[in-house]
Amino acid sequence: MTLPETRWARVDIKSIALLPNVLAKQAAREQGAREAWFVDRDGYVTEGASSNAWIVTDRDEVVTRPVGPDILRGISREVVKEVVASKGLTLVERPFTVAEAHAARESFVTAASQIVMPVVRIDGRPVGTGAPGAVAAALRASFHAHAEVT
Repeated sequence: MTLPETRWARVDIKSIALLPNVLAKQAAREQGAREAWFVDRDGYVTEGASSNAWIVTDRDEVVTRPVGPDILRGISREVVKEVVASKGLTLVERPFTVAEAHAARESFVTAASQIVMPVVRIDGRPVGTGAPGAVAAALRASFHAHAEVT
């Protein structure tokens, strides 16, 4: 599910000030979702309460927000970027809107606790076919092998 961004302006600094993230995760659970995506005041997805957000466009672009003060750089995110490159996929680091996520061919999140986890519904609406997509499945399958090599 998506929620308005309520955190402080420097979420790239890892801290113990995680109350907004915990509340977002709880709100998601209460709505039957596993994760909440924060949306900034301009309508762009920043990141999940405990993950980085990704979409796959109809043009086969793998899109995630660029690193900056509005997201926490994740180790899993960095490994997935390398796996995307090794698979010959096109990585685009740019903000994306909730509407783009709804219209995406597929979507997924990355986190140390989930590696690559397909997202099949956003705000109750199916993403793509409503089933895990081929790109997310391939990235998930390749993650550990790639991480061990590098």
